[in-house]
Amino acid sequence: MSIIRIPLRFTGSKGEKIVYALFDSGATYSCLSTETANEIETPVKLYEPLRIATASESHCVVVEEAMRADFYHDDIRLSDEFMVVPGLSEEAIIGINTLQKWRIKLDFEHDKVIVNPKVAEYILKDLKEPRNKGQRKVE
Repeated sequence: MSIIRIPLRFTGSKGEKIVYALFDSGATYSCLSTETANEIETPVKLYEPLRIATASESHCVVVEEAMRADFYHDDIRLSDEFMVVPGLSEEAIIGINTLQKWRIKLDFEHDKVIVNPKVAEYILKDLKEPRNKGQRKVE
């Protein structure tokens, strides 16, 4: 398991905040501390709490809230769902689900995070396409 920590700008309906995010290839979910989450967005209660194993073998955390937030790396806008974790040791953790979604590469030799702007552009463009594309309007 390897990690990289860099500053990212997070935005939500309440505002924005620059935090040091830990890019953790050993974490499944992306997470925000309760304090950070509440500064940028209103978390939503999960229907069923989620039990997440931590790096400590015998320790689990129960997550009861999640939220969606945008974050920026080199002015490239990315977004995902974040678990809101009480007592999280970091302000933000970017997990493997987010890394795979955005095809983010981690260069551990140079402590760099590599985001292809074309990939982010294509994914965001696909999200903006109308669902009924190609269907004719019936009058």
